[in-house]
Amino acid sequence: MTPAPSLIARAALAAALLAPLAACTQSQMHVTPDLGVALNAALAAQIADPDAQYPAGPPNADGSRVGLAQARYRTGTVIPPRVVDTTAIRATTGSPR
Repeated sequence: MTPAPSLIARAALAAALLAPLAACTQSQMHVTPDLGVALNAALAAQIADPDAQYPAGPPNADGSRVGLAQARYRTGTVIPPRVVDTTAIRATTGSPR
């Protein structure tokens, strides 16, 4: 007959078996309450409103101009956009002259 393990041996065995379970617990993160606000704002800015209501009706569109633009696109005679150069823009301070 083998002697029964002592109380210290049982406690050591229990600690050895339960120690790996400490890795399963989640720690309480201490973050600011506004964490994620910028992300949520950016996401909201990129999502179109499926029920958009415009107070003045639909946006202005000229069907004849759209038709001409589509015809130019099909024929390859698209009007190139005006080139904007950063050196051509100058900042002024004070009142305009």
